[in-house]
Amino acid sequence: MMAMDQSAVSEAAQEIDKLMGLHPKGYDLSLDRITRLLDILGNPQAKLPPVIHIAGTNGKGSVTAFCRALLEAGGYSVHVHTSPHLVNWHERYRIGVKGGRGELVDDTVFAEVLRRIADANGGEKITVFEILTAATFILFAEHPADAAVIEVGLGGRFDATNVISDPAASVIMPISLDHQPYLGDRVELIAAEKAGIMKAGRPVVIGHQDYDAALDVLISTAERLRCPTAVFGQDFSAHEEYGRLVYQDEFGLGDLPLPRLPGRHQYANAAAAIRAVKAAGFTVTEAMMEKAMISVEWPGRLQRLTEGELLPHAPEGAEIWVDGGHNPGAGEVIAEAMASFEERQPRPLFLIIGMINTKDPVGYFKAFTGLAEKVYCVPIRGSEAMIDPVILANSAYDAGLVAEPMSTVRQALDEIRELAVPNMPAPRILIGGSLYLVGDVLADNSTPPK
Repeated sequence: MMAMDQSAVSEAAQEIDKLMGLHPKGYDLSLDRITRLLDILGNPQAKLPPVIHIAGTNGKGSVTAFCRALLEAGGYSVHVHTSPHLVNWHERYRIGVKGGRGELVDDTVFAEVLRRIADANGGEKITVFEILTAATFILFAEHPADAAVIEVGLGGRFDATNVISDPAASVIMPISLDHQPYLGDRVELIAAEKAGIMKAGRPVVIGHQDYDAALDVLISTAERLRCPTAVFGQDFSAHEEYGRLVYQDEFGLGDLPLPRLPGRHQYANAAAAIRAVKAAGFTVTEAMMEKAMISVEWPGRLQRLTEGELLPHAPEGAEIWVDGGHNPGAGEVIAEAMASFEERQPRPLFLIIGMINTKDPVGYFKAFTGLAEKVYCVPIRGSEAMIDPVILANSAYDAGLVAEPMSTVRQALDEIRELAVPNMPAPRILIGGSLYLVGDVLADNSTPPK
């Protein structure tokens, strides 16, 4: 069993801190360094179980969670790589357990693998993300499992995970504008970068796409590479009917519970995962799908906080949601979810938002115009790339929202509590704009304030 030892969690974190001091932060999109390093390490990426490789601007984390839930519902052991983490680095590596739920990597094992990689690299130029990706391949190669679900970090074509040469299936989730300095300023350019994970002759699943230009690029790339391709809305679909999720593809129809993850956008994410697991060659039964829909979990994505240290700072009876979506496309699906909550139970909506400077805050905020009462803009701890709350509040104002800078999430919650009107519905509060902010909130909510 590979449970993370909370008492020893600092060992791997200390190794990563050392690497951070030696190597540049951020991304340097190229496969040369990671290829050289993996060759020294014996090419562990060639020794993995069948891989489902997932790229996209939005939804790839949710699809990863659905794929894991489906496979585990069928008794398969599955390794899972996600990026970034929320609270601990260990969250990026879930080690499959036969017949059970995977567990976060053991700290001692993780630290030892990081030391091996650093020794093999020998001080050569490399990014920490590439080292962490090499750790993915070593951990997943050295621990037997039936499958591996691997999420792309940034882009696709030059992402460090794209040394996987023979995926069981590649999945491309919704494409929208994000990381423009790295990937391009048009959705078709970004789609071309994401399509870089497709491999000749290997199955491809294309999730719901909001932009025809992106879909055209994805389909044409798959056709050029002669990939067996399944496209959402053409070859498979999912919709709600009488409080149930109806999934359909060329293999048949499934009448399923609605996904445990809230939001209508999760219907398409669940559908993409079901079709991806099938494309990867695994048998998927209706019983597996049913179990996956009610067991799937994905922290930090429309997650409701029902207990913890932060709740007393909010008005009594308030709903508090956290979501790490951070680009205009994510803003639209989160706002749609908030609007659906409003239809079922009206409450005033307040936003507490922190963002980093590679994002489009105005585009994100526009999705909430006419929906949110007020935005409180906060800093992100320890982030050199955070947008100053005053500047972020100006962006919210430019999007047509009332906004105010605050120094902390707690201060914003206290302010909302002061504004609460007796005998009126308690507010609905969304905290988000960055996975890093969500990570800080989840950490603060589980520990006493300092």
